Amino acid sequence: MNERQLEYFRRKLLSWKAELMEQSAETIEGLQDSGRNVPDIADRASEETDRALELRTRDRQRKLVSKIDSALRRIENGEYGYCEVSGEPISLRRLDARPIATMTLEAQEKHERRERVHRDD
Repeated sequence: MNERQLEYFRRKLLSWKAELMEQSAETIEGLQDSGRNVPDIADRASEETDRALELRTRDRQRKLVSKIDSALRRIENGEYGYCEVSGEPISLRRLDARPIATMTLEAQEKHERRERVHRDD
């Protein structure tokens, strides 16, 4: 992968991270604002369910930010774009679709098949 391609992915990752961080800040503001006491039990339950769903979504995004940071470190270390299992280059199409990918498509499919087999035990 050449320097221009690496810079493209670095910018894409940084933009994605900034977007996630902005959404996270909006969620925190929303949760602080929604701290009102709702007298109706059904409304309160609905609000708590919405709040729990939002927190779960933010937790997933927090983990995604961690993966983005890891991908940015791999760019800095010269390891970005190579499969962590086989060492082969990951296709640019795969990286464009999933810039945090750490495995080639073939290695990922093999990994997922192995997980399914062991999960069924």
